[in-house]
Amino acid sequence: MPKVLYEKRDRIAYVTLNRSEAKNAIDPETHELLWRTWEDFRDDDDVDIAIMTGSGDAFCAGADLKTFIPEWIQNASANRVRDNVKTGLGGLTRGLHRIYKPVIGAINGWALAGGLETALACDIRIASDRAQFGSFEARRGYHHGDGGIVRLVNTCGAGIALEMLLTAEPIDAQRALQCNLVSRVVPHEQLMEEAERTASHILRNSQRAVRSAKETILDVIGRPLDDQLRIEALNAYATADVEETLGLLQRFYEKRDAGRSGTHETPLSS
Repeated sequence: MPKVLYEKRDRIAYVTLNRSEAKNAIDPETHELLWRTWEDFRDDDDVDIAIMTGSGDAFCAGADLKTFIPEWIQNASANRVRDNVKTGLGGLTRGLHRIYKPVIGAINGWALAGGLETALACDIRIASDRAQFGSFEARRGYHHGDGGIVRLVNTCGAGIALEMLLTAEPIDAQRALQCNLVSRVVPHEQLMEEAERTASHILRNSQRAVRSAKETILDVIGRPLDDQLRIEALNAYATADVEETLGLLQRFYEKRDAGRSGTHETPLSS
């Protein structure tokens, strides 16, 4: 069986880490497969959103401690480290993180170390009630290097990042929800259904608007307020396609826009 499963259905790309015997740890081959998968997702106009999950009882245990980490520790020359800055772990963490199509992480179990980094690189994280999150690297003599610290601070704040990284102790799904690490927690057997429901909400929208919103969010993080406001205004007022937007407005006027709430409800399938 391939180490990464990749399927496409109804404008959704399904990316599943498939090394359950190794808790879906990312070895060099899996890293390359993920890189090619995310490139294909980026370039395929027939898919607009991805759902990423893991097989078995883990989302991802991070970089493989037998085949990935030792080789890096022993052969991390300055030039190789410099080249690695362009690639990250599995591509989504760094290098292909500027794909503006949304990525939903369906966190089905353990998300550890580089697996936590991979989860954090997803735009929306939905957790099974069995999920566990942890940064165990300090137990092994190193720490996050593929976006884990940056995204944990940006998402949860310095306090949570310091606790998780310095103690190297895991947190469960409910604590992750309290920390803003995940958007919601659902019963394990409902995880993919909830991820697909979230995807359907995104797919009803203008994908031009969705991708511009993601781009804008990535662009404003960490900038001064005036820069943030300028970027938001430039992106927002330049986003709309005249034909698409006027057509969507007409659907609103006629009370038939998909997913409409209130007195004139309209299902997403309309």
